Amino acid sequence: MKKLAFVFSLMVCNSIWAQNQKELEQVVMQEVQSSFEQFKALLSIPNDANYPEDIAQNINWIESAFEARGFSTVQIETEGAPLVLAQRNFHKKASTLLVYLQVDGQPVDSSRWFQENPYKVALKAQNSDGSWSEMPWENIKNYDPEWRIFARSASDAKGPITMFLSAVDALERLKMIPDFNLKVILDFEEELGSPNLPAAVLQNKELLKADRLVIFDGPRHRLNKPTLTFGARGISTIQLTTYGPIVPQHSGHFGNYAPNPAFKLARLLSSMKDEEGRVLIEGYYEGVVLDEETKKILAQTPQDDELLKEVLQLAVFDKVADNYQEAIQYPSLNIRGMQSGWINEEVRTIVPAWARAEIDVRLVKEISAERLIGLIQKHVEDQGFLVLDREPTKEERKTHKNIATMTSEISYQSFRTDLNGPTGKWLQSALIRGFDENPILQRMSGGSIPIAPFVNALNVPAVTVPTVNRDNNQHSPNENIRLGNYVEGIKTILAILTEPF
Repeated sequence: MKKLAFVFSLMVCNSIWAQNQKELEQVVMQEVQSSFEQFKALLSIPNDANYPEDIAQNINWIESAFEARGFSTVQIETEGAPLVLAQRNFHKKASTLLVYLQVDGQPVDSSRWFQENPYKVALKAQNSDGSWSEMPWENIKNYDPEWRIFARSASDAKGPITMFLSAVDALERLKMIPDFNLKVILDFEEELGSPNLPAAVLQNKELLKADRLVIFDGPRHRLNKPTLTFGARGISTIQLTTYGPIVPQHSGHFGNYAPNPAFKLARLLSSMKDEEGRVLIEGYYEGVVLDEETKKILAQTPQDDELLKEVLQLAVFDKVADNYQEAIQYPSLNIRGMQSGWINEEVRTIVPAWARAEIDVRLVKEISAERLIGLIQKHVEDQGFLVLDREPTKEERKTHKNIATMTSEISYQSFRTDLNGPTGKWLQSALIRGFDENPILQRMSGGSIPIAPFVNALNVPAVTVPTVNRDNNQHSPNENIRLGNYVEGIKTILAILTEPF
């Protein structure tokens, strides 16, 4: 009987999608139009996780939106912002799909946004010279798919939240229900590295229990076609500080005498990589082996290096591997920021007191974060530095000519799911049905999302379904979402919610 019910459900879904394509498109477009105002409202709420009062407003909005659609909600308390779990059971006994959505966004520098406020939504069209001009919001009633909405978190990741809610609304219009029950976990500290998520998952394993996990996050492949990503790198961060005189000194008086910490730091950092971008730290890549079968999988993902050079305005790429897909299978070592002294209008002719580098390390499944951090620390020591986890004392400064303070933090590990496992095949079937073409399959994403705690603690397979445009400026000023992607995102999620397990 259960098998017959599954077959009937599959037939109904395929029938609606194939025979009533026009009706389906009409329903999607109705939801698109009705969702724009709620999208604008959500984007208007500041969501930097460093400001708890703003996060509280986002939590209230999320709970109200999901409860209005028949979900029950519960807050999972953590040492920081709570997680919100929204749940809706459509069947007494059925499998469960867990959906991960991110609510918080990166901090903003309003001076670098080409609009009044990053949280004041702007509808824009591109000019012939590549610039963007704002137009009245009312124009969105007759939108062009190439127009874009500019606001913090438009793509990363409030866009996917509104897409999901709109897909649920479309189900109601179509008088359909999923073949499975739904749990949605909403994270309000992702841009802080989700520091409280691993403990929360471990403490609430039964509450979060599910059969499959889907993450609606990130940009599609550069060809902007339906995409599935079967893993993501983890992330760890390091702060490295070198020292000069106890306070900045006049460069005329001490420029040839007091050692400059910026030069020390520059030499130290340059010793970590060769000119082609490969990490020189001994054993850094050890454990990553790409066999021929894996290379074939990676080669199936389309890649146009010449187009990418044009977009990024670069002459060459690093040579960690033979191509982009292979390169992101290895751990990275990235300087995300440096500081010493003063620059620009505040520049001063001094020998700085210290120099600091902020480093991020993207992690892969084969190598632990602890091992990579240990290798980096050993390398710094091998360059002749006394490595401390605090500022040096006066005696240490007078005794050691090279001192480095090194602190680190591990956010979360990498995860990876089999492309041809049940979850992968299920999602591929949904997207083929939704778009009448095979999706682009990516073994790994170069970016990081905090999914490993779910995969490890709940023993649940996870796949990311990206929907937004790749040129969305996420984490940067002038973040945006292409309206064509927004529409196809709703269609993507609707296809998944109507695909039987």
